[in-house]
Amino acid sequence: MDLAALTVFVEAVDHGSLAAAARRIGISAMAASRSLAALEAELGVRLVHRTTRALSVTAEGEAFLPHARAMVDARDSALAVLRPGADALSGRLRITASAAFGRSVLAPMLVPFMHAHPELHVDLLLTDKAVDIVRQGIDVAIRIAPLRDNHLVARALAANPRRLCAAPAYLAAHPAPRRLADLAGHCCLAGTNPAQWRFVRQGRLRQQTVSGRLTASSIEALRAAAIGGLGIANLSDWYIADDLAQGRLVTVPLDDAEPEPLTIWAVHPTARLVPPRVRAFVSALEAVLKTR
Repeated sequence: MDLAALTVFVEAVDHGSLAAAARRIGISAMAASRSLAALEAELGVRLVHRTTRALSVTAEGEAFLPHARAMVDARDSALAVLRPGADALSGRLRITASAAFGRSVLAPMLVPFMHAHPELHVDLLLTDKAVDIVRQGIDVAIRIAPLRDNHLVARALAANPRRLCAAPAYLAAHPAPRRLADLAGHCCLAGTNPAQWRFVRQGRLRQQTVSGRLTASSIEALRAAAIGGLGIANLSDWYIADDLAQGRLVTVPLDDAEPEPLTIWAVHPTARLVPPRVRAFVSALEAVLKTR
């Protein structure tokens, strides 16, 4: 299979047209079109529907895309070993993370990382929805939750402790809970899934049902509600550090339990032939998290 044709296909999908792919690769639009047509003829399927200005991926093309990316990335990784200055990173790095973590942690750390590697391109997908990283061609997903997909490869980057917190105004009007059972009498700001928070109590996990006037699928909405005095939230240290320092929120410690700590994971679709740009990004993020 022609790796040059695979590169045309991947670049065309990433940039929305064959003309854009040709410019990035440094060939003519006609050559790009012929290369893609030859690849489709070899595979016996149509990978994209294309016009002179745009293209859309077929179902077959969408299914084939992650495999094409893997082959192109494997070539790039092999060539990087042989080139002078192999430490320089290039190519496209596709990352996904939650909106809050992306804005609070990833976006700031990517600025010096990309300045250090001017040939690197980054696609950053920030979403609180579940992402199929294989189907969408994601290189690495940053997840802060128990991992459910055993087919993926995960690397623990850092612990993710959480705290109960509330605005001073809320605690002035509602005496702070002292024990786990006291949360039943408070307005708790929880996600839209069944409102049960997990705690560690005497070395064991314990679920506590909570309720309140607001539920939200976004931790950014929960943080805003907590700052606004609507109740108690259960949020990660990295997310509320500035709010605690500035007095917008205060911690609400319990005498008999602590919120269950989670882990920040870097999740890959496969452990084989991980591109240098992915390994370098994960290492840089791990270093940043250790300083927080």
